[in-house]
Amino acid sequence: MTSIAEKYRHVCQQIEQAATQAHRSPDEVLLLAVSKTRSSAEVRALHQLGQRDFGENYLQEALDKIDALNDQAIVWHFIGPIQSNKTRPIAERFAWVHSVDREKIARRLSEQRPADTAPLNICLQVNISEEVSKSGCLPSELPALIDAVKALPGIRLRGLMAIPAATDDPAEQRAALHAMQQLFQAAKTQVPGLDTLSMGMSGDMEEAVAQGATIVRIGTALFGPRNYANN
Repeated sequence: MTSIAEKYRHVCQQIEQAATQAHRSPDEVLLLAVSKTRSSAEVRALHQLGQRDFGENYLQEALDKIDALNDQAIVWHFIGPIQSNKTRPIAERFAWVHSVDREKIARRLSEQRPADTAPLNICLQVNISEEVSKSGCLPSELPALIDAVKALPGIRLRGLMAIPAATDDPAEQRAALHAMQQLFQAAKTQVPGLDTLSMGMSGDMEEAVAQGATIVRIGTALFGPRNYANN
């Protein structure tokens, strides 16, 4: 069985190679380890290898891990759907939120971010493939959402996030990721300081890097298949 150290090294090499092929510096791409359904021990093991940023989808599971690993210098990202009645612990306990898709959520995070804490970094989630079952604002709704949240106190709008529809067609995959890159460039005309494009997972990280991703969210390639029975 491949060890977590070998998987980590391989993913880092994939990102480096993809960046080099796209004429980008590997330092421009942050590896976000998606640790949902993974144990605190697995997170600790990967952190000890040098990984610093971890993404969680399920709030209670995430809070349990944050408490269990509070002796580690981990940067926690919330990347799952957000219920409006669950925003306070997200605002209080995370450094990043990638899945803000409506003004109400942004305002609650803004109001509930502790005043003595650095602004909460947020990305606006875009439903780039316009899937009925998926969270995220529609591309046509993005400019208005940006205008509504860009100046809220307590949060800092960093960029965009997307989960394109799963496909085995490389052309479709490339088209969705390219569409996100174009939306990101347009968004920067509204907020010139935007610097984050969160897209790309284990199956499409190379193409995502080629299309300008600055954060790739990798779970399976680091930890192996998820065991949802343990969640």
